[in-house]
Amino acid sequence: MSVTLGMDGFRVTTQVNELDIELVHRFLSSQSSWAKGISRDLVDRSIANSLCFGGFLGKEQVAFARVISDYATFANLVDVFVLPECRGQGLGKALMTAVFAHPDLQGLRRFTLATGDAHGLYAQFGFTAPLYPQSLMERYFPGLYAA
Repeated sequence: MSVTLGMDGFRVTTQVNELDIELVHRFLSSQSSWAKGISRDLVDRSIANSLCFGGFLGKEQVAFARVISDYATFANLVDVFVLPECRGQGLGKALMTAVFAHPDLQGLRRFTLATGDAHGLYAQFGFTAPLYPQSLMERYFPGLYAA
């Protein structure tokens, strides 16, 4: 899937062969707050086993998002970013529009994500705090990649 959105030629694709995986690894491992130190091998494996969205201005990748899903009942949105120099132009919103319009992600009972600072963006797409937070649990190992 590849779609050009009306944002000065901003194009979103799910074609893995078009992704700048080195850029994705560099951002995640050095600039993200959630995956600092992640190895290239782990990024490669995560991309190979997920539905990935690359956001491009011209030929340059400037945004990324990854969805982990069974494509029937559940999806989890992870690793979303827009390069710092491209923020404030609505590209994050355009990227999320493409993610949530993807035909394989329709009719899911639960779509989750974790965010430390983008609640306003995701609220525009229907995300809220968990209705039953007492029913959610996690195993979380912060700093795992830096070790």
